[in-house]
Amino acid sequence: MLFGNSKYRRMTFEQVYEQILDFISQSPYNEYRLSIGTDSQVTRHTLFATAIHLHRIGKGAIGFITRQVIARPIISLREKIYYETSKTMEVAALFTPELMDGILDVLINPSSSYGDIYFEFHLDIGTKGATRDLINEMVAMASATPFEPKIKPDSYAASSYANRYTKYSDIYRKNKIR
Repeated sequence: MLFGNSKYRRMTFEQVYEQILDFISQSPYNEYRLSIGTDSQVTRHTLFATAIHLHRIGKGAIGFITRQVIARPIISLREKIYYETSKTMEVAALFTPELMDGILDVLINPSSSYGDIYFEFHLDIGTKGATRDLINEMVAMASATPFEPKIKPDSYAASSYANRYTKYSDIYRKNKIR
């Protein structure tokens, strides 16, 4: 699984993790949100984009995307949302307890001031529209991770950041798989 963003290409998860630690260490006294979420786009193929988004609340963010193409259109909304949730779970599982402790170690230091971080699992579902019937199932799946489940409108890693890498992807402009 490789990640990228507008600055870096073909990064391993280990490299992404180092970028996350570096970003936090630049300002360890701030509050952060580490969010993971997946969006998809269906045409002749189905493209999934999973985002890791680290928001330094009120002071910027960094993000990384990994993409996967399934060579068939996923027509069933339930199947598509299950796939999205599974892709998010796959990336969330990379954040082992040891790696999460490593993030906390950067934030907690001997001085009296320290930062804070929230770990969030962003689901591309909400109370409006057809996905509302899937909320309980997907939130239950997400609850198996140490990340707090969030749905629309609070699930920006899936519904906004990852969405940019599905809706405007070159795979749909050029109709070819990269």
